[in-house]
Amino acid sequence: QVQLVESGGGLVQAGGSLRLSCAASGRTFRDYGMGWFRQAPGKEREFAAAISRGGGTTRYVDSVKGRFTISRDNAENMVYLQMNSLKPEDTAVYYCAASSSSLIAPMRGDEYSYWGQGTQVTVSS
Repeated sequence: QVQLVESGGGLVQAGGSLRLSCAASGRTFRDYGMGWFRQAPGKEREFAAAISRGGGTTRYVDSVKGRFTISRDNAENMVYLQMNSLKPEDTAVYYCAASSSSLIAPMRGDEYSYWGQGTQVTVSS
């Protein structure tokens, strides 16, 4: 079992920045690829970013490339999502997830076995 707890969400104006954090506990953190997903009201959950076990590979959905950066600290069992130049369309609940898949930094939600409870990000125009 892996327990994930997100923090760092909030209300920010368009153009602003937020840094989401995800604290992991339980099994060996470095054995898992990590991802961030988001779900806006009335929409399906979508992939935002992922990072490989060692941190050497990252993937992003096109809409956040150049604005969001995913990173991890395996010594501290943490994963982060730095979000810059935020837009109103980034408003969503953001979820941290852990994957034991053999795929490197998977982008599909069904490749992830463990999920956090989510943190709300609201970007005002």
